[in-house]
Amino acid sequence: MFAQPHAFPYKKGMKITFESAAEQIIGAGKRLDRLGLAPATAGNYSMRLHDGTLAMTVSGAHKGELTQSDIMRVDAEGKPLEDKKPSAETRLHTVLYAMFPEVNAVLHSHSVPLVVLTRNDPQAKFYNLEGYELLKVFPGIKTHDVRVSIPVFDNSQDMDDLGLQVQTVLRDRPSTPAYMIRAHGLYGWGRTMKEAAQVVEGLEVLLSCELETLKLKRG
Repeated sequence: MFAQPHAFPYKKGMKITFESAAEQIIGAGKRLDRLGLAPATAGNYSMRLHDGTLAMTVSGAHKGELTQSDIMRVDAEGKPLEDKKPSAETRLHTVLYAMFPEVNAVLHSHSVPLVVLTRNDPQAKFYNLEGYELLKVFPGIKTHDVRVSIPVFDNSQDMDDLGLQVQTVLRDRPSTPAYMIRAHGLYGWGRTMKEAAQVVEGLEVLLSCELETLKLKRG
């Protein structure tokens, strides 16, 4: 059976302040760092605030050692609202928030399995996962007996162009909970930071399973 996760149900009344968002972003950074998904200064995290602006990690901060000073506010288009430099990939966050009003948190992780698997098939536009119990970590999935296709985009330093590619693909796949950038990392999102973190962690574990399977097949 082929399936895609259902769209996130809109959660009314969410009032996320900068202080609350910063605390949740710091917590997510520590967790992903412990899991080996935030090497060096890699990755970037954000949350949508109650006034429509975003709390975003600054450029160059180690995500396992974040403090509130490493979190800044940008507007809905990604323009800084304070004298700090946001992540170079801020555009990839704003595209998701603009497309999905129900999404309130976005996480970008890095891992060895993702880099190896996406380099192994340089032409693939989607990565298919099926038969895994852990697929139920994605919103709307209730059984292991499904196939979920995660979009894969070629890496680029042109964030406007990459953001447009993401927008084009996700427009036809609004229930997709994540996408991958080849030889780079993945983006996962959710209604809450907890949900986004579960998507990222679950997908990274599934990619680890896929890499181990590939190793066994090649002997």
